[in-house]
Amino acid sequence: MAVDAVIFDWGGTLTPWRTIDYRQEWRSLAAVVVPDDVEAVTDALLAAATDVWADARDHHSSATFADICAAAGLDVCDDHAVAYRAFWEPATRTDPDARPLLTSLRADGIRVGVLSNTVWPRAWHEEIFARDGILDVIDGAVYTSEIAWTKPHEQAFVAAREAIGISDPARCVFVGDRLFDDIWGAQQAGMRTIWLPHSDIPPDQLGHSVGEPDAVVRRLSEVHDVVTGWR
Repeated sequence: MAVDAVIFDWGGTLTPWRTIDYRQEWRSLAAVVVPDDVEAVTDALLAAATDVWADARDHHSSATFADICAAAGLDVCDDHAVAYRAFWEPATRTDPDARPLLTSLRADGIRVGVLSNTVWPRAWHEEIFARDGILDVIDGAVYTSEIAWTKPHEQAFVAAREAIGISDPARCVFVGDRLFDDIWGAQQAGMRTIWLPHSDIPPDQLGHSVGEPDAVVRRLSEVHDVVTGWR
């Protein structure tokens, strides 16, 4: 079967999994926005974020960073977000295998896409990709903060295909670290799948189904050989 495109998840796939203290994540923002009431605001932000990700898991509905802040009663500006982004910076480093892999796929005539469940705006992701030298080897990306749905909803995968100009899902491969969002979701959308099983996904982020991947790789660089074999 022909393979015209490979679409990648971001966190846990192009960027290796790092376990995050979610309370400290939101505390980094609360400490800047409301320094006189840090713990209460942290509680509100964490509760709002928990609700957002539960909706993504159960109803596959998307939200934004601004939605979380608004739900916690905060009006957050770009200057406030600097501390939050600094907290995340060590966990956003791209896998060193990513650029050689994406470059080799494109050299074979395969289009490269990204589909990420995220509340962050596109600009934040593109800054990360530019910093790590892979922005120029991605043909198109969809961030669920910009659309109505999250993975595993079929329309999220449709949007990702459209972003790279591919109409037939059977000619696409999806690479991800989550058996629900990525593997089960992509299979329901008609794609072949590759699982990268290195992420320590919290139990409350697991969905109702587990996909059976078409292939399993132990490191990102192995994706090229799998795709070449399928072609």
